[in-house]
Amino acid sequence: MKVCFLGTGTSQGIPIIGSEHPVCLSNDPRDKRLRVSVWIEWDEYSYVIDCGPDFRQQMLVSQCPKVDGILFTHEHADHTAGLDDIRPFFFRQGDIPVYGCERVIKNLSRRFDYIFSSENKYPGAPSVAIKIVENNKPFPVGDKIAVPIKVFHGSLEVFGYRIDEFAYLTDIKTIADEEAEKLKGVKVLVVSALRIEPHATHFNLEEALAFIERIQPERAYLTHISHNMGFHAEVEKTLPENVFLAYDNLKITI
Repeated sequence: MKVCFLGTGTSQGIPIIGSEHPVCLSNDPRDKRLRVSVWIEWDEYSYVIDCGPDFRQQMLVSQCPKVDGILFTHEHADHTAGLDDIRPFFFRQGDIPVYGCERVIKNLSRRFDYIFSSENKYPGAPSVAIKIVENNKPFPVGDKIAVPIKVFHGSLEVFGYRIDEFAYLTDIKTIADEEAEKLKGVKVLVVSALRIEPHATHFNLEEALAFIERIQPERAYLTHISHNMGFHAEVEKTLPENVFLAYDNLKITI
């Protein structure tokens, strides 16, 4: 299985528009972060987790040839606003499967009604195949099984996903013990870490590292990173030897 980090930034991305923060002015390409998303591929299968407002650019840069489905974690714009840009994939492939809990699908149906509509459809609009995700109900993706992992982003329920020995959790602040058990034996864990200082609805760096220590993966990658985390090169030096700051276009193999 190959994983490409399409974007590793927080909701505003880095650099933030108009910001003079030193990280936003950095010339290190690892400090330039699009909105958070990953592309997972194995054999002939190709799936994306979340498609934010940078989705088109991410697809062009990564040269992703097809999308067999999009797994949504939750409905916030930095994870969903690029849905219209599935059009080229739809024109080649037909209806694009979209996976999400009922609340997320309802939200997307309102915001992108022309995509989800089955009547009087505009001829240039894409269409999707809706796949409702429910907790404790693993579902097929290609020839593998995805396991939903329920976490909380403040009070908002968010789904992470485990596929084989890879797990991806973003926008996490709390997780119940029974959900953490679903991560037992995972080799590669991706988890969000917003910044150094505590935050009301996200793991900060300390919380993310404590969670990684609890799960004990072989490798862990931090994502959904804000400029307030600091410079990539400096923060990376402070991390445990099996923990890494992810960056845009990083590719790993599991």
